[in-house]
This record gives sequence, structure tokens and C-alpha cells, in this order.
Amino acid sequence: MILHSESFGKGEPIVFLHSGLQTGLTDFEYQRNYFKEQFQVIVPDLRGHGNSVSEDVTDFFEDCAKDVAETLEHLGIESAHIVGASLGALSGIFFAKRFPAKVKSLTISGVTAEKPDNWEQLREQETQNQQQIFQYEEAITYFNQLHKGDWRKFIEMGQNEDWYPFEETNDLSDIDSPILYITGEGNPNETKGVLYYPAKHDHVRVSVIPFASHLVHAEQAELHAKTLELFLSHVD
Repeated sequence: MILHSESFGKGEPIVFLHSGLQTGLTDFEYQRNYFKEQFQVIVPDLRGHGNSVSEDVTDFFEDCAKDVAETLEHLGIESAHIVGASLGALSGIFFAKRFPAKVKSLTISGVTAEKPDNWEQLREQETQNQQQIFQYEEAITYFNQLHKGDWRKFIEMGQNEDWYPFEETNDLSDIDSPILYITGEGNPNETKGVLYYPAKHDHVRVSVIPFASHLVHAEQAELHAKTLELFLSHVD
């Protein structure tokens, strides 16, 4: 499907893929304004989010990769820098592996490279946290206004023990383009990737940002943007 997208600025295309239950316009706001002076900034709503209405999330990441490819083709863009956070980063990994010619570089954050030993415990805790959304009428109203589709499907998706694509995150060798892996210091399972990825792939650069955790792009938006800018300046 062609994703609903907004575009800002002119120049080399850079695509920001938002985190779960966000949209193109509600996530990466700082980065969008930071880069629009030098790049064409594209912020799509991923499948089932915002104005990209879809009730089918059964094969979410595979479909997301196809969606991003179709969207870039629709916009007349042959290739772009891809930047993703959390759910958007996972979608970016799938896209980069399946459509390598369309990726100039890949920047990911909020990604766990290897399945943690306490994965079941972590997943149950995250499920409990997400279930708390339904206790607040204001939160339900907010997400109902933000998403034209049924956003509850993503809560359900996260309850599946096998929802996280570790078979894709633990091996980035299929991606030819330069990769930047950013993590916040506060998430120990994600900081492990700082050693894991470079040991396996010589085209991966890494950055640990202080005073941040899973959503480092939002928690330390300026540092994230400047790190990304430095990385992009070294991409041919």
C-alpha cells in the first residue's frame, strides 16, 4: 500500500520511520525541523498508523517493507537515507534487506540485536504497561483521534511471544549500505548491540547517548540529530 506521507524541504531524501502508536508528524519532530533545510524530509505513517489505514498486521514487517518501497516509487524517489526508531527501526531493517538498492544509509535506534534471556518477563512487563492505556479515557481518546484505523491491533501484536523479529535484528550482513546504530545508555539489552554489531559487521557505526533509554530519538532529540548529521556527512 502507498503510505500517507508528508514531505518537508528539498535535497537528498531522508525518510523517518516512527515508533509504535505514533505517526509521521508526531514523532521525530525535532529531527524533521533540523534536517529540512538540507534534505527532503519524508515522514510516512506506517501501516495501520495515522492516516495509513490497514486492518492487516499479520505480517507487519514484511508488508511495511513493501509499503515503504511502493511509497518511495509513488513519490518518484529512487533511493533515500532511512532512519527508524523502535517499530520504525525494525521496519527499516526489513526494508533495507529486501530493497537494498533503495537505501543510501540506515540509522536505527530502539533495537535489540539478540533475544534476551529474560525476554518473556520483559514482554509481559511491556504488555502490562500498554494495558494501562485502557485505564485512561483521555489516552484512548487521543489514540482514537491520532489513528483512523484500529490501533489496538498493535497492542495485541505485542502480546505474541514471537512478535519481535530477532532473526532479522541479529544479522545485518544482508544490508550493503552504511549503518548507524544509536542506543540510549539506559537500556542494557540495547546497549549490548554496541559491541555485538561492529564485531560482526564492519560497516556498522555505533553511538551510545547518555540520559536516554529506548526512545533515544525523543529523549535526547538534539544529540540524536547531531549524531545522525555526523554519520550522514561520512556517507558517500
